[in-house]
Amino acid sequence: MSSHTLTSSPSLWPLLARGAVLSPFKRPRTGVTAPRTRLVLPGVRIHLGRLAAYERACGFGVGADELPLTYPHVLGFPAAMRLMSERAFPLPLLGLVHTSVGITRRRALTATGEYELTVYVEDLRPHRHGTEAVVVTEARAAGELVWESRSTYLARHRTTRESQESQGSQESTGGRGAAAGRTPLPVLAQWRLAEDVGRRYGAASGDRNPIHLYPLTARLFGFPRAIAHGMWTVARCLAEHGAPHGALLRAEFRAPVLLPGTVTYGAKSSRFELRGVDDGNGNGGNSGGNGGRLHLTGEVLPLL
Repeated sequence: MSSHTLTSSPSLWPLLARGAVLSPFKRPRTGVTAPRTRLVLPGVRIHLGRLAAYERACGFGVGADELPLTYPHVLGFPAAMRLMSERAFPLPLLGLVHTSVGITRRRALTATGEYELTVYVEDLRPHRHGTEAVVVTEARAAGELVWESRSTYLARHRTTRESQESQGSQESTGGRGAAAGRTPLPVLAQWRLAEDVGRRYGAASGDRNPIHLYPLTARLFGFPRAIAHGMWTVARCLAEHGAPHGALLRAEFRAPVLLPGTVTYGAKSSRFELRGVDDGNGNGGNSGGNGGRLHLTGEVLPLL
């Protein structure tokens, strides 16, 4: 795998535009391979104003020297977008769905530290509903690997397995029906999410994907209203749940959270989840008395 060193973090808007232009010319299919390029961004220092805006948007306390567990993802996201918007990346950027994230933090990261970020596409692997890209982000301090994440992004397309399956419900939803029907975790909080959550998180993180900003721009991509960023939902839960200095996080995005809307935060031991509440806006709803629609499941464990 070849390495390319960046002199600065890429700007996201041009990458979104390039990805949108190239997407119609990419035909996702089984058997495609990942580009063998690592992007390296050395000498990264934290902009304390943007960090404070992120902490406020996600519900973290402001001013602590320790970075939130999810914040290095924000720092590496522009480089990840650069990889996924290039011609060599065989999946269309438009329509990619962030399905999961796993994070390993080996020790606390300070807001005043200096880091080197490395981003690459580890794999393109078959999924029952298409092809899934595994994007890795690594953060190093003085040459030591201190933080890493693996995000999966799904490009939906017809597959041989899918065409052979005819059962429907569970298989056609990737097993999400079974997950949504499981016993909910104890509800610890209920959050009313304002219509501008996506814009506030986008301003803090730089991720101004149109599906998160306004009802009109979200409708262009098939959503009735703007939806919350998946990484915002994880961060908001972690702000409530907490995480040890050395931590293992795994979260799966089950269904989009429409804005405005109401969700419940449930947690027990190391696990947490977000479920919808029927608030009259069409967000949430009930599922046979087993809680509302399941949006997010996650678990955070100490790194042994």
